Amino acid sequence: MKIPAYYGFWHHLGNWLLKVSSWLVLLFLILPILVIVPLSFNAEPFFSFTEGMLTLDPEAYSLRWYREILNDPKWILAIKNSFVIGIFATILATVLGTCAAVGLARDDMPYRRFITALLLSPMIVPLIITAAGMFFFYSNLGLAGSYLGVILAHAALGTPFVIITVTATLTGFDYSLARAALNLGATPLRVFFDIIMPLIRPGVISGALFAFITSFDEVVVILFMAGPQQRTIPRQMFSGLREQINPSILAIATLLILVSIALLVTLELLRRRAERLRGIELPT
Repeated sequence: MKIPAYYGFWHHLGNWLLKVSSWLVLLFLILPILVIVPLSFNAEPFFSFTEGMLTLDPEAYSLRWYREILNDPKWILAIKNSFVIGIFATILATVLGTCAAVGLARDDMPYRRFITALLLSPMIVPLIITAAGMFFFYSNLGLAGSYLGVILAHAALGTPFVIITVTATLTGFDYSLARAALNLGATPLRVFFDIIMPLIRPGVISGALFAFITSFDEVVVILFMAGPQQRTIPRQMFSGLREQINPSILAIATLLILVSIALLVTLELLRRRAERLRGIELPT
C-alpha cells in the first residue's frame, strides 16, 4: 500500500512499528509449528535437534519416520478413517447447514434468532460437555462405537461453520430474483439450484472446508464416541504421546500442516472469487 504524501515523522514511525509488531506476532504464532517440520526428518528417535542436524549433516536427516507411518497398520487405519469420516461428515454438515442458512436468511423466518442460537450452540458449549452428551445420547441409540455415530457427531460440530459462511454469503441477496423466477413458472427446487446456489457456492464450499477441518482435527468427541476401528489421526497421535513416543508423530504433523496450507489457499481463492462476484475490486 502506498504511503500518503502528507505522512510526517510520527506517521512513518507508527507505520513501521505496526509492520514490525505484525511480523513479530506472526513469528510467535508460526514458529512453534514450523519447528516440527525439520524435526520430522530426524534420523534419530529424538524430539530435539541433534548435533548433526544443527551442522546440516546429510546423514542426520532421514525419511525413516515417514516410512514407519506407511508401514504401520494403525497409522494407515487412522488416516483412512480421518478422510472417510471427514468426507461423509462434511457432506452431511454442508447439506444441513446450507438448508438452515437459506431459511434463516429470510426476514420472515419466525423465531430466527432463537433457532440461530440453537444451531450455533455446538460452537459455544464447551466441547467436553458436547462430547459427553453425544456419548450418552448415541449410546441409547446403539450408535456409540460405530462409524455412523462418529459421522453424525462430527456433522453436528461442522454444521455451525456452514451456517455462518453461507449466511454471510446470503447477506444482501436480492430475493426478487427468486420471486421473478417463481412467477415465470420455475419450481422452488430449480430456483434454488439455478439462481440461489450459483451465488452462494463460494460460501458453501468455504463452509464445507471448515466442516472438514473441524472433523479432521477433532479428538475429544473421538475419545468418547469411537471404538478401536474408528481411530482417527488425532486419536492415534494422542495415543502415541501416551504409549510410544517417536518422531512419527512429527511426521504425521508435518503432513497435516501441508493439508492445512492447501485448505487455507483454497479458502483464500474462494474468498477472492466471492468478492469478484460481488463486484468488489481486490488489490493485487
